[in-house]
Amino acid sequence: MKTLSKEYLLLFNTISDAEETLQHLRETLIAAQQQAEELFLNAPEEDPKASA
Repeated sequence: MKTLSKEYLLLFNTISDAEETLQHLRETLIAAQQQAEELFLNAPEEDPKASA
C-alpha cells in the first residue's frame, strides 16, 4: 500500500475541517431564519394609520 504524501493529507484534512465548519454555519443560519420567521409571525400587527 502506498503512503499518502504530507501535502495530500494536509489538503484533505483542511478540506474536511472546512466542510464541517460550513455545515455548522448552515445549521446556524437555518436556525436564525426559523427564529426570525417565528418572531415575524408572532409579532403584533401594526396599525397602518399609526405610521402615516
